[in-house]
Amino acid sequence: MSRTVVFAFCVLSATAIQQIPERHSLYYVYTAMSKPVAAPGIFEFVAMGLLDDRQIDYYNSRDKVKVPKQDWMKERNTKDYWNKGTQSRRSKEQWFKVNINILMERMKQNNSDIHVLQWRHGCEIEPWADGKPKFMKGVDEYSYDGRDFLSFDDSNSQWVAPTSAAVPTKQKWDGVPILNQYTKGYLESECVDWLSKFMKYGEKELEMFAKDSAPRVYPLAKKTSSPDKLLLTCFATGFYPKDILLNIKKDKITLTEADGVQTGDVLPNGDNTHQLRKSVEIPESDRAEYECEVIHRSLEKPVIVKWDGSYATNQGQGILGIILGIIVVLIIIGLIVGIVIYKRRIIGKYADANGTGENAKTNGTESAQVVSHILAKGSGETL
Repeated sequence: MSRTVVFAFCVLSATAIQQIPERHSLYYVYTAMSKPVAAPGIFEFVAMGLLDDRQIDYYNSRDKVKVPKQDWMKERNTKDYWNKGTQSRRSKEQWFKVNINILMERMKQNNSDIHVLQWRHGCEIEPWADGKPKFMKGVDEYSYDGRDFLSFDDSNSQWVAPTSAAVPTKQKWDGVPILNQYTKGYLESECVDWLSKFMKYGEKELEMFAKDSAPRVYPLAKKTSSPDKLLLTCFATGFYPKDILLNIKKDKITLTEADGVQTGDVLPNGDNTHQLRKSVEIPESDRAEYECEVIHRSLEKPVIVKWDGSYATNQGQGILGIILGIIVVLIIIGLIVGIVIYKRRIIGKYADANGTGENAKTNGTESAQVVSHILAKGSGETL
């Protein structure tokens, strides 16, 4: 390899590390079940705030108190903040009970099965050149029984109903344009303000955690159902924040989707770090040099780990099977406890003047007009 090529590779690698977007997110997630579940740690209603996928507050239907999950959240927010947040979560819990019944009736379902209504709303930002946050994405969406039910199109200020059962709700909420304007304003402005505030509150702790959370990388392989094929996987875990670049390389060349590379989702570990895997099928007889490359903000330079050519057979358990099994378990646990997606009552968004970051602003004449309009029209009370 010429000096010019080596120099170019080093420059590109360094640039790649610098160009990983420093994106931050704030989401509030609510999960409600149609009836209690006889299982420890599973509650009829759960709500939580997530900053960069780290839990910052929590509420469940047993304790009925909104509590901090980070020391800096407890230290920097007043007692009044937590009291108002508790009242807001209690009202949302009641709203969810009413609306699960409405949806069950609309879909002609009985109470013999458990039904789940979920809501997620929040925003994502990136730092801009002037130091101010740049709004990147706003999310306000519902799911019912694990399927998309309703979502807010922030660009067009209207609701999207992917299923016929959600059309009545879409029509009701779109019938009050000021509500959609308010939702857009919350996502693009107030949510961004709270996200920036929380990032400032936890800045030292988050930076320290990020420095101690560099990714560990494992090249793993196993036999496939084809007699002459292997599935080569690059598995990165233990990293924070979740923005990462993971590559599979063959003889120093990065493989892409066109080469058959499949990329999984970035998944949470149980310790506030994340994991990601990429896989590609290769001939068992292939003698090329395969490597896993990872680029992350916690690293001064890319980490490259070579695959040693070993692999697990279908009969053997192998470390790959163990790791992938853990991934499946984590996904199932995540679905059960409700680290997922979706939404709650529109009127609560505007009528709860709680100042906790969850709701749109409710101070002043404008919010009074919004609440009055909702009550007069009867919109926003239910799905």
